[in-house]
This record gives sequence, C-alpha cells and structure tokens, in this order.
Amino acid sequence: MNNFGLVVIGAHNGSGLENDVLNTSKKILFVEPVNYNFLELQNRYKNQKNIYFDNSAVSNNNDKLNFFSVKKNSVEKLGKHWATGIGSFSKKHILDHKSKRFQICDNDIDVNEIIPITFGQLMTKYNIKIIDKLLIDIEGSEKKIIKSIDFEKTFIKELIFEYKHLDDTFVFNDSLKKIINYLSDKNFKEINRDKENITFKYTQ
Repeated sequence: MNNFGLVVIGAHNGSGLENDVLNTSKKILFVEPVNYNFLELQNRYKNQKNIYFDNSAVSNNNDKLNFFSVKKNSVEKLGKHWATGIGSFSKKHILDHKSKRFQICDNDIDVNEIIPITFGQLMTKYNIKIIDKLLIDIEGSEKKIIKSIDFEKTFIKELIFEYKHLDDTFVFNDSLKKIINYLSDKNFKEINRDKENITFKYTQ
C-alpha cells in the first residue's frame, strides 16, 4: 500500500511545517491553490526529494467555483503577512477580516474561476491508501472535505484541522460539535485542541 507520512491541504507557503517534514522519511504531499504561496512552498522545500507539490484547490465536488485570495502587492500594503493565508471560496470570508489595523477592500482581492479537485481524486492521483497525518487548513471549507472522505478507502491515522471558521468567519460551535460526533462514529478520538486547530487519532 502507498503510505504517505504527511498530507497537507492548504499548505500555504510551508512555514511551520519544517518539523513535520524533518520527522518523516515517507512521502509527503503539499496542496496549495494560491500561486505565490505555491511558488514559495516549492522553493522552501526544493531539496526534499520525498515531497510532492500540487497547485490545486480541494472541494467536495468538481463544480466550477470562484477562488478568492489577497493580491500579493496588497499583502505588503496592508502590512499583515498572515493575509497570504486567507484564500477562500468565499470573498466575504476575506473581507470579514477587516479591522482598524487591516483595512482590506475589494480592490485588494484576486478572483480566479477554478475547477477544484475532490479528496478522493487527490488520493487516486497519488495512489494514497494510508496517511499517517492529514492536516487541513482551508479557511472554513474543512467540514466539506472531512464529510467527503471515504475512510474505508483511505486509512488516516491522525487528522488535524483548523476549526475556527467552520460556520462563518470566527464562528464554529455548531459545526464543530457535529464534526466531533461524525468523527467519533468513524472511530476518531479528540486528543488535542488549541485556539485554532483540533487533533484526532484513529483509535481502533
């Protein structure tokens, strides 16, 4: 079986993933849809021979969608580097980050019509049967992806995902409860939670 040590959906520019990369000798897959992030991601790990890079967005079907991201030159103007990591299928999600110190507007946002890939198609593309650690950080679409996973076809040992935007920007309680119950039925147990991410392990 084709075992990947790490799969990251929404890998951003790869910052913060260094320890995970160092700790696995198995294959790694990084998926990132924002082009300038993807180029930085490739450059950051260009010497790692076990990493596959995929410049795709992941959704629960192949319907054409608009994908929104903050323009690279606007990131510098707005003065918040984290703005590179809030690309989303929802323009509202990006604008909802507006604050006194982050004066984003429509002109700062890029839009591209894309055909996303599904989780199942991603697994088929790289012939992935087992994942030691799956990390999902896709600005509110985590629920759709998790619900679309065929856990019978892909054995996932550990699942980590960002939960803070599951219902809306910075709103998550209702959907998080449902996802916890859903994953419990799939034999996943919550083992850790911080202000942004929650971790589950397969327990059977």
